[in-house]
Amino acid sequence: MSNYEFTNNWFQGTTKPVWDAIFPQLNPRKLLEVGSFEGAATTYIVETVGALANVELHAIDTWIGGIEHMEQGLDMSLVEKRFLYNIELARNSIDNRLDLHIHKGTSDFFLSKLFAMGLGEYFDFIYVDGSHQAPDVLTDAVLSFKLLRVGGVLAFDDYLWFEQLPYGQDPIRSPKPAIDAFTMIFGRKLNYIHVGYQLYVTKTAN
Repeated sequence: MSNYEFTNNWFQGTTKPVWDAIFPQLNPRKLLEVGSFEGAATTYIVETVGALANVELHAIDTWIGGIEHMEQGLDMSLVEKRFLYNIELARNSIDNRLDLHIHKGTSDFFLSKLFAMGLGEYFDFIYVDGSHQAPDVLTDAVLSFKLLRVGGVLAFDDYLWFEQLPYGQDPIRSPKPAIDAFTMIFGRKLNYIHVGYQLYVTKTAN
């Protein structure tokens, strides 16, 4: 939809082609997004999944930004406003019911809260695109695994992302070491379905 307010095309370039291939096979109805930013992925879910059936969608974000956003001086209050505007446009574009839950706060708190609410092994699809700091990504991965049903897909954005820092690359300020640690430890309960700039796995066992 041309009326959306996005300031970048990250989703179109890296995520959309993979989702276009995965979603028709997975047919997700209960989805969870860790890190929503301006809502590019969120609106895709609403328009694509919501056009076919009722959908339950949980979106978690602080709308404070990560270290890299703070260093750029990005006004995250404007990012949040664009998210709310975009998601309302998407909601109005579908006829099916959208059960949308926006959780404003840290992912460790809300992922744990969802589990405490009895939503373990509940979601069909979980997209981890929040903090780029390895400790945070590892926490998001482990908690998301508990919330994902067997047969569901766990997706990690920015698997190959890193910052160009004055002193070079800092592995702790990158998602890859955390994702690698998670997939190694949980490897007997996962199947890889896509590895590139992003990484996608199917949960095969609890």
